[in-house]
Amino acid sequence: MSEGLLYVLSEPGAVPEEEFHDWYDTEHAPARLAVPGVRNALRYRAADGRTPSWMACYDLDPGALDTPEYARLRSGRSPREQRVVDGLAVLDRRVYELLDTHGELPARPAERAPFALCVAMSTGDEAALHDWYLGEHIPLLHTLPGWWRTRRFRLREGTGPRFLAVHDLAGTALFETETYRHATSTPLRARVLREVTERERRLFRFHGAVGGEGGEE
Repeated sequence: MSEGLLYVLSEPGAVPEEEFHDWYDTEHAPARLAVPGVRNALRYRAADGRTPSWMACYDLDPGALDTPEYARLRSGRSPREQRVVDGLAVLDRRVYELLDTHGELPARPAERAPFALCVAMSTGDEAALHDWYLGEHIPLLHTLPGWWRTRRFRLREGTGPRFLAVHDLAGTALFETETYRHATSTPLRARVLREVTERERRLFRFHGAVGGEGGEE
């Protein structure tokens, strides 16, 4: 298995927001960071006015979620964790494996990209989707200053679209540029999207890194 991403969408629902954050920051995410191969725990808040309102992602070394440590974590929830999980309106957990990476984040954690654009798709023509992303879409997007990194993933576990692209961005003003409008309106893109059977587009703002790296927490 290649490097991976644990991608989790959640909505507090009946859980008070203060308790939701305390549980995530002091119990849930720290427990996962203790698993060998779980590199980080990053939290994001929806910036598009849609629900689920929260996204967390964890970069993974190969096989990190196949370890005995992670199996024990999944099977042995604390009473508090079980109560919070039962009260959530949404807990959408997906595991992805990395396909490719383009660009890079700034060197210093304090300069972490403040926005993540997450676009997930399933398609009846996977070859055409990959050819479009690699041959046209990503090269166009990466001519934009501040379009720092794009990573593409394939679903390994969970329900949702088969492919996920995570774009790390400096800001939302990029969406108002002529380059972005061109990148999202080409004839090739239109042909590829005609074969898409499922699509999610979500914009999130960086909320904080559990265990360090700054943010709003």
